[in-house]
Amino acid sequence: MLLRQLFLLYLVEEKKYSPGRIRSEIGIEVNGMKKRCDIVVFDAQINPWLLVECKSPGVELTQSVFEQAAVYNLRLKAPYMAITNGLATYCCALDFEQSGFTYLDDLPDMVSR
Repeated sequence: MLLRQLFLLYLVEEKKYSPGRIRSEIGIEVNGMKKRCDIVVFDAQINPWLLVECKSPGVELTQSVFEQAAVYNLRLKAPYMAITNGLATYCCALDFEQSGFTYLDDLPDMVSR
């Protein structure tokens, strides 16, 4: 919970994301099961733009963590996805047409769209 709050602060204070476009604990349904996305940032048209999955600092960011976020994002179709444990953060841009992704050096800058 604390990590999520700190990451939200980072998004607003450092990355200058609009607080009005950020939601936490967004409920979704995946394979008939209710799940919650830790953080979702929306674009100006209220479409999911960035999905962030937060883990405790003691949790290693493995392929399974990335896959968990990817499964959630199959529902949302956000063009960006990130995972963090507070010690490390990985972000990627998704290409749904080519079924691929590209790792980014940093979270994308929020643009007014």
